[in-house]
Amino acid sequence: MEKVVYLDHAATSWPKPPEVVQAMVDAMEHAGANAGRGNHSLAMGSGRVLVRTRSALAELFGVKNAQDIAFTHNTTMSLNMAIHGLLHPGDHVISTMTEHNSVRRPLEYLRKTKGINVDYVKVDSEGQLDLRELGSLFQSRTRMVICSHSSNLLGSILPIGEIGEIARRHKSVFLVDAAQSAGAVDIDVQTMNIDMLAFPGHKGLLGPQGTGGLYISPEVDLEPLMQGGTGSQSENSEQPNIRPDKYEAGTQNGVGIAGLLAGVQKVKSIGTQSIYEHEWGLVQYLMDGLSEIRGITMLGPAAGRERTGLLSFVIEGEEMAQVAHRLDREYGIAVRSGMHCSPLAHQSAGTLESGAVRASVGVSTTREDVETMVNAMKEMFGRR
Repeated sequence: MEKVVYLDHAATSWPKPPEVVQAMVDAMEHAGANAGRGNHSLAMGSGRVLVRTRSALAELFGVKNAQDIAFTHNTTMSLNMAIHGLLHPGDHVISTMTEHNSVRRPLEYLRKTKGINVDYVKVDSEGQLDLRELGSLFQSRTRMVICSHSSNLLGSILPIGEIGEIARRHKSVFLVDAAQSAGAVDIDVQTMNIDMLAFPGHKGLLGPQGTGGLYISPEVDLEPLMQGGTGSQSENSEQPNIRPDKYEAGTQNGVGIAGLLAGVQKVKSIGTQSIYEHEWGLVQYLMDGLSEIRGITMLGPAAGRERTGLLSFVIEGEEMAQVAHRLDREYGIAVRSGMHCSPLAHQSAGTLESGAVRASVGVSTTREDVETMVNAMKEMFGRR
């Protein structure tokens, strides 16, 4: 395989650290049984991996009780668990114009089928909202506030702690979508007043696809998204009411979770602040280089401002899909083009018709990778 300059970490981090790959191989070879479904050594070994991973995640996110973290297949499943499990007919929800379809579609489905009410707070061109406007939207039936910690199109970072404090004052449950921030931005569910945190394993936490989780505050009680086997209280016809079993029906992805543990350990060994600084610096370098290209418009926070490790842009007179295709086929550079499953953010940025090209960096990205991208763009479209 020819060398690939991989700049699509916002979708999935790659390549995975060697420790992650090895942990998955070891789990498959030595602990591949069903956790919680037997007392033989293989099942017990698989169960210990789940316990250790839950504990590592709890430490990373400031969670007091690791049993309040339920494993899921991805952030989308986590968000659906939280949204469908909490909301009832007539409830009111406040969300934002930066949300991914993993939030918007469940909300719109419940608007149509259960009559919930939804308000989306406007954001400016850099992806920031007005906290006063947010506060003005609360009603007597506002059950939940949902926001993306960082936009997957704009890279903007919302003031989660302040939003959480406002939600708490209004006695509303605060759900955070950490798809673009987990592992790259410091998160503490206690100090940030987060009641539920949905996160992926396969992005900033460096684990494999098919892993993720949902932190659920002990003060929040959700209806399970699924019912089924848990290995506990099997004599009862109802789903166990203990955590995390209540929310984890069926066989867990033990091999994937073993990889996730290794990924979380890697993140902790580097430090989220160091990861943020590395990725931020690379995006600033990319912005500086792309600013020299004719007809380009970069989305999200301006140079020098806080943002996560992604940059979306449009080029006047060009088809975004064609730009991404040429980068891939002619230069071996992997980026993403299109709507990024985030039409509300595109509406805010004025790119709903065109879509955008998104380049996103990760722990393994180098300045040379970014320089390759910049040089390719200059060859393709020239300088200003």
